[in-house]
Amino acid sequence: MNVLDRLAALRAAMKEAKVAAYVVPGNDPHASEYMASHWCEMQWLSGFNGESGTMVVTTDKALLWTDSRYYLQAGIELKDSTIELMRESDIDCPSVVDWLAENVQGLVGVNPEMFSVNDFSAWNEKIALKSIDLIKPLWIEGRPAIPQDKLYPYSADFAGETVESKLARMREKLVALHGDAIIVSALDEIAWLLNIRGNDVEYNPVVISYVVLKADKCTLFVDANKIDTVARNYLDFNNIDVQPYEAVFEYIARLSGTVIYDGARVNEALFEAIPAGRKKINTKSPILIDKAHKNAVELEGERIAMRQDAAALTRFFKWLEEEAFANGKTQTEWDLMEKLHAFRDMGENFVEESFGTIAGYKGNGAIVHYAATKDNCAEVKPEGMLLLDSGGQYLDGTTDITRTVWLGGEIPAQAKRDYTYVLKGHIALQTARFPRGTRGNQLDALAKQFMWEAGITFGHGTGHGVGHFLGCHEGPQNVRTDNNPTPLEVGHIVSDEPGIYRTGQWGIRTENLITVTPAKQTEATTTEDEWLTFETLTLCFYDTNLIDMSLMTDKEIAWINAYHERVYKETAPLLNADEADFLARKCAPIHL
Repeated sequence: MNVLDRLAALRAAMKEAKVAAYVVPGNDPHASEYMASHWCEMQWLSGFNGESGTMVVTTDKALLWTDSRYYLQAGIELKDSTIELMRESDIDCPSVVDWLAENVQGLVGVNPEMFSVNDFSAWNEKIALKSIDLIKPLWIEGRPAIPQDKLYPYSADFAGETVESKLARMREKLVALHGDAIIVSALDEIAWLLNIRGNDVEYNPVVISYVVLKADKCTLFVDANKIDTVARNYLDFNNIDVQPYEAVFEYIARLSGTVIYDGARVNEALFEAIPAGRKKINTKSPILIDKAHKNAVELEGERIAMRQDAAALTRFFKWLEEEAFANGKTQTEWDLMEKLHAFRDMGENFVEESFGTIAGYKGNGAIVHYAATKDNCAEVKPEGMLLLDSGGQYLDGTTDITRTVWLGGEIPAQAKRDYTYVLKGHIALQTARFPRGTRGNQLDALAKQFMWEAGITFGHGTGHGVGHFLGCHEGPQNVRTDNNPTPLEVGHIVSDEPGIYRTGQWGIRTENLITVTPAKQTEATTTEDEWLTFETLTLCFYDTNLIDMSLMTDKEIAWINAYHERVYKETAPLLNADEADFLARKCAPIHL
C-alpha cells in the first residue's frame, strides 16, 4: 500500500470502530526517546521519516504535527499525500489535543500502548478517547519485528551494585509506598534494576521488556529468543522469573493488592489491565530516582570513559586541523561524523555512539537539532565555524560533549563575543556553589547571565541528566527554565551546554558533563546548610582562538588554564607523542 491506500484503509477501520478521528503518535509503549522500527507507525502511515511527529486522521482530513527540525523534510516527503503539515514550533499552531477539541465531534481513537497514563488522562479531560489499536491489523506486510538481539548481563564491576542489592532496596521502597507490586515499563529503568543491557534500541543499550516487581517475585517479560544460556543462568541465579513479552497484560490482570506505577512512564494499556477493584498509586518511579544517583563505581567509570573520549576527540581535532583538507582534500559534515566515530571506536570498552552526532558547519550549526545525512549534508571547508555535538557509549559510562571550533580565516568580532558569552556562562554554571535543596531551574540563569546582558538567549535546556551506560538523556534532574521540583543531589550528572545561534551564520555551543559533589566549607559560611558544587567530568580543550579576552576575568582565565592542565595530564598518557604534542599546544596557558 502507498500512503493514500493506508489512509483509505485506516478511514475504513475508523468507520467500523465508530471513531471520528484517530491519532498516531511517534511513540513506543516504553516512553523511549529512541525506539525500534517496529513501532514507527506514524512514519509508516504518513511516509514522513522524521523522528518526531504526531498524525491525526479524520474522515476528510489528515494532519501531521512536527517541529522546526523537520519542516523542510516533511514538506518534501508529504508531497501529494493529502497530509497537511502542522508546524508545531509556530506560535499560532494549536496543539494536537486543542485542534481535536475544536474540530472533531465524537470519539477519538488512540492506541493506549502509545500513550502514557498521564497524557491519556490529560487528553481525556478535553476530548472523548477510545482505546483501540487500528494500525496493527493494517500494518502486516513489511512491518519490522520486535528486535531479537540477545540481552546480556552487565557486571556489577561496572554497575557498582548487585541485582540482589537493588531488588532489596526497591522492595523496601515498595513497602514504604504501601504497595504490593510495581509496574516498570521504561527500558532504562529495567536495564538498571536488573543489571542487563542489550542492542534493541539505537544509541541506548537496553532490552525491550517489562518488569513487575513484588515482595516475593521479580518477573521479566521478554521474548524468549533474546535469552541465551548465559542470560538464562544469570537470571536464574538472581531469582528473576521470565515470561513472554506479551504476557504482561494477563499477568497484571491477575495482580492483587495495591499496584504502584509511574503515570509519566507507564502506558495506558498496562494501566487498563489492572483489575478495576485494585488500589492504584501513581507516583514517580523510585527506580528513576535511585538510578539518577550515581554510585562511586559508576562515577569512576564515567571518568574512565571521559579519558577515552578525550583521546578520541584529540585525535579527531588533530586530523581536522592537519590532514582533513591537506592537498586539496574535500570533506562533508557526514565525513566528519564518520571520522569521529572511527576514532571513538579505537577506545577501550567503546560500544556505540550515545546519540546521532551533530556536525553543523556554518549556518547549519544554528539549527539546534541539526542532523546531516550521507545524502544531505554540507561540504566543509577550512574556514568558518563548526559545531560538533557528539557522545559515546562505553561499558564504563556515557559521554556527551559539544565543542565549537574555528576552521580558518579571519574571525568576526561578533563570533568572538558570542563564543565568549557562551564560555563565560558555561564556566559560571560548573563553578557554582549552592545549598542542598537547590533545583536546576534556580541555577539556569547562571549560564545565561552574560548573554542576557547582551540581549541574547537560547531556547533549549541548559542541562539534562545523563545515564551510566544507558540513556544520554535521563531524568528526573535537569537545568532549564521549567519549574522541575527535583533538587540537584550528590551523584546526579547533568550537562552544561549554553549556546548562541545566529541563523545562516553560525551556532555556538559548549558542553561538558558535570556531577554534583559536596563543596568544601569556607570561613564565610554562615549557616548550617550543606553546600554543593560540581565536578567537571568531560575532558577536552576549548578553542581559545575564539575567546574575546577583553570580556574575560582573571578568575575565568585561571579556571580555563587549570582545566586545560588537567585535560592534558589525564589524556596525554593515552596518546602517541605527536598527538600529545598537539594536545599540549591546545592546552597551553592563556593570559589577559
